[in-house]
Amino acid sequence: MSPYKEVKVQGYEEYCQEVEKHKGKTVFAYFSGSKNADGKSWCPDCVKAEPIVFGELENLPDDSVFIYCQVGERAYWKDPNNEFKQNLKLTGVPTLLKCGTSQKLVEEQCLKADLVQMLFSED
Repeated sequence: MSPYKEVKVQGYEEYCQEVEKHKGKTVFAYFSGSKNADGKSWCPDCVKAEPIVFGELENLPDDSVFIYCQVGERAYWKDPNNEFKQNLKLTGVPTLLKCGTSQKLVEEQCLKADLVQMLFSED
């Protein structure tokens, strides 16, 4: 039994449902460009960041929740009015954030294991 729970979602609706479901817990969310049938994201930084972010999951606090969210196709992401940009104020992918706080790592910050570890382990 792992001390944290990992959830994979596609799109904004599913993301919101998961956040709602885990109210009261510490929730982290990682936003990535969606993957194609070969499992490859259209976002090159997301491809590079993923093994780093996943490599640090052992530093998640006990009983926390890690949501891996695919934001959709490139065309949707590029639309400045998409829900992620409008409602969550995301500016780029990959983004790793601690839900309900201002703590987040954006784009190349997600490639730095020490920053990822700090976000996961700081209170």
